[in-house]
Amino acid sequence: MATRPAPVTQCQKPRGLFGRYTLWRMNKSHSKLTDWGLTHISIQPQFTILDAGCGGGRTISKLAALASQGKVFGVDYSADSVAFSQKNNAASIAAGRVEIRRASVSQLPFPDNTFDLITAVETHFWWPNLATDLHEVLRVTKPGGHLAIIAEVYKGATHLASRMAEKYASRVGMTLLTLDEHRDLLAAAGFTGIQIDTIPTKGWICAISQKPL
Repeated sequence: MATRPAPVTQCQKPRGLFGRYTLWRMNKSHSKLTDWGLTHISIQPQFTILDAGCGGGRTISKLAALASQGKVFGVDYSADSVAFSQKNNAASIAAGRVEIRRASVSQLPFPDNTFDLITAVETHFWWPNLATDLHEVLRVTKPGGHLAIIAEVYKGATHLASRMAEKYASRVGMTLLTLDEHRDLLAAAGFTGIQIDTIPTKGWICAISQKPL
């Protein structure tokens, strides 16, 4: 099996000094994308939220500000990402409003029907098995709760980054989906009310779906 380029492995699972730089860069570069994606969902102050694949923790801080009376959890399977996120959210963790754990989306350490909202920002294309992992996400979502998938690349977008990702996806282990493939996978996992918005010239995608009541 060919070795993946260092920048690719760091995006998938940051580690070490270069990994910490990658997390800092992702926090900065994904901020506007995240803000755009979060405009597609109504976040109530009392929500319990999970950020799956929390990376550098910037999304967690945004969610904690919106769910001002609730609690935000983050998980990432990179130990360095967890440490970086914990450092960036230290005050909210100390206040009991944020909790960040090392875990895989394939086996989330939470009971059934826990979260009002689960976010996945720039991460779902790295999940080990999208079909079964979405079932696991559905398990921990409350009936009527939502999943928000937000990313800056998708298959079929005209933006250069998406075209490059599409070209090399199979080599680097990405699962890059078209809009219809997103819909089909979410529906197959049991999600309903699927709404997908895109900005093709930027490669941005936001897929909102709901767990049935």
